[in-house]
Amino acid sequence: MTISAIRAARPSEIVGGLQIGRRALLAGALLAMSSLLHAQAPLRVMSFPGGANLPLWVAEAKGLFARERLAVSLSSTPNSVVLFQSLDRSEQNIAFAAFDNVVAYQEGQGEITLSTKRDYFAFMGITRGTLRLDVGPGIQEYADLRGKTLAVDSVSTGYSLVLRELLQRGGLEEADYHLVSVGATKMRAQALMEDKVSGTILTTPLEIAPEFRGYRRLANAVDVLGHYQTIVGISRHGWARAHRDDLVGFIRATSEAVDWLLDPQNHIEATAIYRRHLPNSPEEDAAREVDALLDAREGFSRGGAFDPQGIMTVLRIRSHWGTPRKSLTDPARYVDERYRAAAQR
Repeated sequence: MTISAIRAARPSEIVGGLQIGRRALLAGALLAMSSLLHAQAPLRVMSFPGGANLPLWVAEAKGLFARERLAVSLSSTPNSVVLFQSLDRSEQNIAFAAFDNVVAYQEGQGEITLSTKRDYFAFMGITRGTLRLDVGPGIQEYADLRGKTLAVDSVSTGYSLVLRELLQRGGLEEADYHLVSVGATKMRAQALMEDKVSGTILTTPLEIAPEFRGYRRLANAVDVLGHYQTIVGISRHGWARAHRDDLVGFIRATSEAVDWLLDPQNHIEATAIYRRHLPNSPEEDAAREVDALLDAREGFSRGGAFDPQGIMTVLRIRSHWGTPRKSLTDPARYVDERYRAAAQR
Protein backbone atom coordinates (compact mmCIF):
# COMPACT_ATOMS: atom_id res chain seq x y z
CA MET A 1 0.00 0.00 0.00
CA THR A 2 1.22 3.55 -0.76
CA ILE A 3 1.34 6.27 1.93
CA SER A 4 -1.72 8.00 0.45
CA ALA A 5 -3.61 4.72 0.29
CA ILE A 6 -2.81 4.04 3.92
CA ARG A 7 -4.16 7.43 4.92
CA ALA A 8 -7.39 6.82 3.02
CA ALA A 9 -7.87 3.26 4.10
CA ARG A 10 -10.13 2.08 6.88
CA PRO A 11 -8.40 0.62 9.98
CA SER A 12 -9.57 -2.90 9.11
CA GLU A 13 -8.01 -2.58 5.65
CA ILE A 14 -4.69 -1.49 7.16
CA VAL A 15 -4.69 -4.39 9.59
CA GLY A 16 -5.59 -6.80 6.80
CA GLY A 17 -2.79 -5.43 4.64
CA LEU A 18 -0.30 -5.78 7.46
CA GLN A 19 -1.44 -9.38 8.04
CA ILE A 20 -0.93 -10.17 4.36
CA GLY A 21 2.50 -8.56 4.56
CA ARG A 22 3.39 -10.67 7.57
CA ARG A 23 2.23 -13.82 5.76
CA ALA A 24 4.37 -12.92 2.75
CA LEU A 25 7.39 -12.31 4.97
CA LEU A 26 6.81 -15.58 6.78
CA ALA A 27 6.45 -17.49 3.49
CA GLY A 28 9.66 -15.91 2.21
CA ALA A 29 11.49 -16.83 5.39
CA LEU A 30 10.28 -20.43 5.19
CA LEU A 31 11.34 -20.65 1.55
CA ALA A 32 14.77 -19.25 2.39
CA MET A 33 15.09 -21.71 5.28
CA SER A 34 14.08 -24.60 3.02
CA SER A 35 16.68 -23.57 0.45
CA LEU A 36 19.31 -23.28 3.17
CA LEU A 37 18.51 -26.74 4.51
CA HIS A 38 18.67 -28.15 0.98
CA ALA A 39 22.05 -26.51 0.43
CA GLN A 40 23.36 -28.00 3.66
CA ALA A 41 22.64 -31.55 2.45
CA PRO A 42 24.29 -31.92 -0.97
CA LEU A 43 23.80 -34.96 -3.14
CA ARG A 44 26.94 -37.02 -2.61
CA VAL A 45 28.26 -38.60 -5.81
CA MET A 46 31.38 -40.75 -6.22
CA SER A 47 33.08 -41.65 -9.49
CA PHE A 48 36.42 -42.60 -10.99
CA PRO A 49 38.64 -39.66 -11.94
CA GLY A 50 38.78 -38.67 -15.60
CA GLY A 51 36.88 -37.38 -18.59
CA ALA A 52 33.85 -39.66 -18.14
CA ASN A 53 32.71 -37.14 -15.51
CA LEU A 54 32.19 -34.52 -18.22
CA PRO A 55 28.34 -34.70 -18.04
CA LEU A 56 28.53 -33.89 -14.33
CA TRP A 57 30.86 -30.97 -14.98
CA VAL A 58 28.56 -29.67 -17.71
CA ALA A 59 25.43 -30.04 -15.56
CA GLU A 60 27.13 -27.94 -12.89
CA ALA A 61 28.54 -25.34 -15.28
CA LYS A 62 25.29 -24.87 -17.22
CA GLY A 63 23.14 -24.57 -14.09
CA LEU A 64 21.23 -27.80 -14.72
CA PHE A 65 21.74 -29.08 -11.18
CA ALA A 66 20.81 -25.67 -9.77
CA ARG A 67 17.61 -25.68 -11.81
CA GLU A 68 16.69 -28.96 -10.12
CA ARG A 69 17.52 -27.41 -6.72
CA LEU A 70 20.41 -29.83 -6.30
CA ALA A 71 23.80 -29.18 -4.77
CA VAL A 72 26.08 -31.99 -5.96
CA SER A 73 29.25 -32.94 -4.12
CA LEU A 74 31.51 -35.04 -6.38
CA SER A 75 34.37 -37.12 -4.99
CA SER A 76 36.83 -39.50 -6.67
CA THR A 77 37.52 -43.11 -5.82
CA PRO A 78 40.84 -44.92 -6.24
CA ASN A 79 39.09 -48.20 -7.05
CA SER A 80 35.73 -49.97 -7.17
CA VAL A 81 36.12 -51.51 -3.70
CA VAL A 82 36.28 -48.10 -2.03
CA LEU A 83 33.34 -46.94 -4.13
CA PHE A 84 31.05 -49.79 -3.07
CA GLN A 85 32.20 -49.57 0.54
CA SER A 86 31.15 -45.91 0.48
CA LEU A 87 27.74 -46.80 -0.93
CA ASP A 88 27.45 -49.61 1.60
CA ARG A 89 28.10 -47.21 4.51
CA SER A 90 25.74 -44.58 3.05
CA GLU A 91 28.66 -42.19 2.70
CA GLN A 92 27.62 -41.72 -0.93
CA ASN A 93 24.15 -41.50 -2.43
CA ILE A 94 25.07 -42.12 -6.05
CA ALA A 95 28.04 -43.59 -7.90
CA PHE A 96 29.28 -43.82 -11.49
CA ALA A 97 30.94 -47.16 -12.22
CA ALA A 98 30.91 -50.16 -14.54
CA PHE A 99 27.58 -51.95 -14.86
CA ASP A 100 29.40 -55.22 -14.16
CA ASN A 101 30.09 -53.96 -10.64
CA VAL A 102 26.38 -53.63 -9.94
CA VAL A 103 25.81 -57.21 -11.05
CA ALA A 104 28.82 -58.52 -9.13
CA TYR A 105 27.92 -56.97 -5.79
CA GLN A 106 24.22 -57.67 -6.18
CA GLU A 107 25.04 -61.36 -6.78
CA GLY A 108 27.61 -61.64 -3.99
CA GLN A 109 30.47 -61.98 -6.48
CA GLY A 110 32.25 -58.76 -5.58
CA GLU A 111 35.85 -58.29 -4.53
CA ILE A 112 34.75 -57.96 -0.89
CA THR A 113 31.70 -58.86 1.19
CA LEU A 114 29.60 -55.83 2.05
CA SER A 115 27.75 -55.51 5.34
CA THR A 116 24.28 -54.39 4.28
CA LYS A 117 21.44 -55.91 2.31
CA ARG A 118 22.31 -56.06 -1.38
CA ASP A 119 19.93 -53.54 -2.96
CA TYR A 120 22.13 -51.90 -5.62
CA PHE A 121 20.71 -50.96 -9.00
CA ALA A 122 21.56 -49.00 -12.13
CA PHE A 123 19.24 -46.07 -12.87
CA MET A 124 20.74 -44.66 -16.10
CA GLY A 125 23.36 -45.44 -18.72
CA ILE A 126 26.37 -43.13 -19.04
CA THR A 127 28.70 -44.79 -21.58
CA ARG A 128 28.78 -47.86 -23.79
CA GLY A 129 31.81 -49.48 -25.36
CA THR A 130 35.03 -47.44 -24.90
CA LEU A 131 37.15 -50.42 -23.71
CA ARG A 132 40.60 -50.98 -25.23
CA LEU A 133 43.23 -53.60 -24.47
CA ASP A 134 46.49 -51.64 -24.61
CA VAL A 135 49.87 -53.33 -24.32
CA GLY A 136 53.49 -52.43 -23.83
CA PRO A 137 56.52 -52.46 -26.12
CA GLY A 138 57.28 -55.75 -27.79
CA ILE A 139 53.74 -57.12 -27.52
CA GLN A 140 52.49 -57.80 -31.04
CA GLU A 141 49.90 -60.53 -30.43
CA TYR A 142 48.11 -62.33 -27.61
CA ALA A 143 50.78 -65.04 -27.44
CA ASP A 144 53.32 -62.39 -26.43
CA LEU A 145 51.38 -61.86 -23.18
CA ARG A 146 52.10 -65.38 -21.97
CA GLY A 147 53.85 -65.15 -18.58
CA LYS A 148 53.22 -61.39 -18.34
CA THR A 149 51.58 -59.28 -15.62
CA LEU A 150 48.41 -57.37 -16.54
CA ALA A 151 46.77 -54.59 -14.53
CA VAL A 152 43.11 -54.53 -13.44
CA ASP A 153 41.01 -52.46 -11.07
CA SER A 154 39.95 -55.52 -9.08
CA VAL A 155 40.40 -59.14 -10.09
CA SER A 156 36.80 -60.27 -9.67
CA THR A 157 34.79 -57.30 -10.96
CA GLY A 158 34.59 -54.72 -13.70
CA TYR A 159 36.69 -54.82 -16.81
CA SER A 160 38.98 -57.57 -15.53
CA LEU A 161 36.35 -60.00 -16.82
CA VAL A 162 36.47 -58.34 -20.23
CA LEU A 163 40.25 -58.70 -20.17
CA ARG A 164 40.02 -62.40 -19.33
CA GLU A 165 37.44 -62.94 -22.07
CA LEU A 166 39.64 -61.23 -24.66
CA LEU A 167 42.69 -63.21 -23.57
CA GLN A 168 40.79 -66.50 -23.78
CA ARG A 169 39.57 -65.67 -27.26
CA GLY A 170 43.17 -64.85 -28.11
CA GLY A 171 44.23 -68.35 -27.13
CA LEU A 172 45.47 -67.83 -23.55
CA GLU A 173 44.39 -69.73 -20.45
CA GLU A 174 44.18 -68.17 -16.98
CA ALA A 175 47.42 -69.90 -15.97
CA ASP A 176 49.24 -68.13 -18.82
CA TYR A 177 49.22 -64.65 -17.25
CA HIS A 178 49.07 -62.86 -13.91
CA LEU A 179 46.49 -60.22 -12.91
CA VAL A 180 47.38 -57.52 -10.38
CA SER A 181 44.98 -55.01 -8.81
CA VAL A 182 46.23 -51.50 -9.54
CA GLY A 183 43.08 -49.39 -9.29
CA ALA A 184 41.27 -46.87 -11.46
CA THR A 185 41.94 -46.53 -15.19
CA LYS A 186 44.20 -43.51 -14.66
CA MET A 187 46.42 -45.56 -12.36
CA ARG A 188 46.49 -48.47 -14.80
CA ALA A 189 47.43 -46.19 -17.69
CA GLN A 190 50.28 -44.81 -15.61
CA ALA A 191 51.47 -48.31 -14.67
CA LEU A 192 51.46 -49.26 -18.34
CA MET A 193 53.44 -46.18 -19.39
CA GLU A 194 55.97 -46.87 -16.63
CA ASP A 195 56.32 -50.44 -17.98
CA LYS A 196 55.29 -51.89 -14.64
CA VAL A 197 52.74 -54.08 -16.41
CA SER A 198 52.54 -55.47 -19.94
CA GLY A 199 48.91 -54.63 -20.62
CA THR A 200 45.58 -53.46 -19.26
CA ILE A 201 42.05 -52.48 -20.21
CA LEU A 202 41.82 -48.71 -20.64
CA THR A 203 38.62 -46.69 -21.02
CA THR A 204 38.24 -43.70 -23.32
CA PRO A 205 39.79 -41.18 -23.25
CA LEU A 206 42.59 -42.52 -21.04
CA GLU A 207 44.00 -44.71 -23.81
CA ILE A 208 44.93 -41.67 -25.89
CA ALA A 209 48.07 -40.68 -23.97
CA PRO A 210 49.67 -44.17 -23.96
CA GLU A 211 48.85 -44.73 -27.62
CA PHE A 212 50.30 -41.33 -28.52
CA ARG A 213 53.52 -42.45 -26.80
CA GLY A 214 53.68 -45.61 -28.87
CA TYR A 215 51.87 -48.13 -26.68
CA ARG A 216 49.80 -50.42 -28.85
CA ARG A 217 46.09 -51.18 -28.92
CA LEU A 218 45.84 -54.95 -29.17
CA ALA A 219 42.04 -54.99 -29.27
CA ASN A 220 38.99 -52.75 -29.19
CA ALA A 221 36.51 -54.66 -27.04
CA VAL A 222 33.42 -53.86 -29.10
CA ASP A 223 35.09 -55.25 -32.23
CA VAL A 224 35.44 -58.58 -30.43
CA LEU A 225 32.47 -58.66 -28.03
CA GLY A 226 29.91 -56.44 -29.74
CA HIS A 227 27.80 -54.14 -27.58
CA TYR A 228 28.96 -53.63 -24.00
CA GLN A 229 27.39 -51.49 -21.25
CA THR A 230 30.19 -49.71 -19.45
CA ILE A 231 29.50 -46.86 -17.00
CA VAL A 232 26.08 -46.49 -15.35
CA GLY A 233 24.58 -44.41 -12.58
CA ILE A 234 24.23 -46.53 -9.42
CA SER A 235 22.31 -46.15 -6.20
CA ARG A 236 20.52 -48.26 -3.59
CA HIS A 237 16.78 -48.91 -3.67
CA GLY A 238 16.27 -47.77 -0.08
CA TRP A 239 17.89 -44.39 -0.61
CA ALA A 240 16.21 -43.91 -4.00
CA ARG A 241 12.72 -44.52 -2.61
CA ALA A 242 13.32 -42.01 0.17
CA HIS A 243 14.82 -39.38 -2.16
CA ARG A 244 12.88 -39.95 -5.36
CA ASP A 245 12.67 -36.29 -6.38
CA ASP A 246 16.40 -35.76 -5.91
CA LEU A 247 17.25 -38.82 -8.01
CA VAL A 248 14.79 -37.87 -10.76
CA GLY A 249 16.20 -34.33 -10.84
CA PHE A 250 19.74 -35.65 -10.96
CA ILE A 251 18.89 -37.95 -13.89
CA ARG A 252 17.13 -35.14 -15.75
CA ALA A 253 20.06 -32.73 -15.32
CA THR A 254 22.72 -35.31 -16.22
CA SER A 255 20.78 -36.56 -19.26
CA GLU A 256 20.35 -33.01 -20.54
CA ALA A 257 24.08 -32.44 -20.04
CA VAL A 258 24.85 -35.47 -22.24
CA ASP A 259 22.43 -34.27 -24.90
CA TRP A 260 24.06 -30.82 -24.76
CA LEU A 261 27.47 -32.44 -25.24
CA LEU A 262 26.26 -34.36 -28.29
CA ASP A 263 25.31 -31.11 -30.04
CA PRO A 264 28.31 -30.23 -32.28
CA GLN A 265 27.67 -26.51 -31.73
CA ASN A 266 28.75 -26.91 -28.10
CA HIS A 267 32.09 -28.60 -28.79
CA ILE A 268 34.30 -25.57 -28.08
CA GLU A 269 32.56 -24.77 -24.81
CA ALA A 270 32.55 -28.45 -23.84
CA THR A 271 36.30 -28.61 -24.36
CA ALA A 272 36.75 -25.51 -22.21
CA ILE A 273 34.73 -27.11 -19.39
CA TYR A 274 36.77 -30.29 -19.79
CA ARG A 275 40.06 -28.39 -19.45
CA ARG A 276 38.76 -26.48 -16.44
CA HIS A 277 38.61 -29.77 -14.56
CA LEU A 278 41.65 -31.36 -16.24
CA PRO A 279 43.97 -28.36 -16.58
CA ASN A 280 47.02 -30.50 -17.41
CA SER A 281 45.41 -31.58 -20.67
CA PRO A 282 46.60 -29.31 -23.55
CA GLU A 283 43.83 -27.79 -25.65
CA GLU A 284 44.49 -29.99 -28.69
CA ASP A 285 44.58 -33.16 -26.55
CA ALA A 286 41.43 -32.11 -24.69
CA ALA A 287 39.53 -31.58 -27.95
CA ARG A 288 40.61 -35.05 -29.13
CA GLU A 289 39.58 -36.62 -25.82
CA VAL A 290 36.16 -34.96 -25.90
CA ASP A 291 35.68 -36.17 -29.48
CA ALA A 292 36.45 -39.73 -28.37
CA LEU A 293 33.77 -39.56 -25.68
CA LEU A 294 31.21 -38.37 -28.23
CA ASP A 295 31.83 -41.11 -30.80
CA ALA A 296 28.71 -42.26 -32.61
CA ARG A 297 29.33 -45.96 -31.88
CA GLU A 298 30.81 -45.66 -28.38
CA GLY A 299 30.91 -43.06 -25.63
CA PHE A 300 28.12 -41.16 -23.89
CA SER A 301 24.55 -42.48 -24.14
CA ARG A 302 21.98 -39.95 -25.34
CA GLY A 303 19.27 -39.29 -22.77
CA GLY A 304 20.92 -41.58 -20.23
CA ALA A 305 19.64 -44.62 -22.13
CA PHE A 306 20.86 -48.11 -21.37
CA ASP A 307 22.28 -50.36 -24.08
CA PRO A 308 20.11 -53.53 -23.80
CA GLN A 309 22.46 -55.61 -25.94
CA GLY A 310 25.41 -54.30 -23.98
CA ILE A 311 23.76 -55.29 -20.70
CA MET A 312 23.24 -58.83 -21.97
CA THR A 313 26.92 -59.01 -22.98
CA VAL A 314 27.88 -58.08 -19.41
CA LEU A 315 25.60 -60.79 -18.01
CA ARG A 316 26.93 -63.39 -20.44
CA ILE A 317 30.56 -62.66 -19.59
CA ARG A 318 29.89 -62.61 -15.83
CA SER A 319 27.98 -65.88 -16.11
CA HIS A 320 31.16 -67.42 -17.50
CA TRP A 321 33.78 -65.78 -15.27
CA GLY A 322 31.97 -64.85 -12.04
CA THR A 323 32.58 -66.72 -8.78
CA PRO A 324 30.56 -68.49 -7.49
CA ARG A 325 29.34 -69.50 -10.94
CA LYS A 326 25.79 -68.40 -11.76
CA SER A 327 23.66 -68.19 -14.88
CA LEU A 328 22.63 -64.52 -15.15
CA THR A 329 19.92 -63.71 -17.67
CA ASP A 330 17.52 -61.20 -16.08
CA PRO A 331 18.49 -57.49 -16.43
CA ALA A 332 15.57 -56.48 -14.18
CA ARG A 333 17.57 -57.73 -11.18
CA TYR A 334 20.07 -54.89 -11.70
CA VAL A 335 18.23 -52.13 -13.59
CA ASP A 336 15.31 -49.90 -12.55
CA GLU A 337 14.25 -47.50 -15.30
CA ARG A 338 11.31 -45.95 -13.44
CA TYR A 339 13.31 -42.96 -12.24
CA ARG A 340 14.66 -42.19 -15.71
CA ALA A 341 11.14 -42.53 -17.13
CA ALA A 342 9.92 -40.01 -14.55
CA ALA A 343 12.77 -37.65 -15.48
CA GLN A 344 11.80 -37.84 -19.15
CA ARG A 345 8.19 -36.98 -18.34
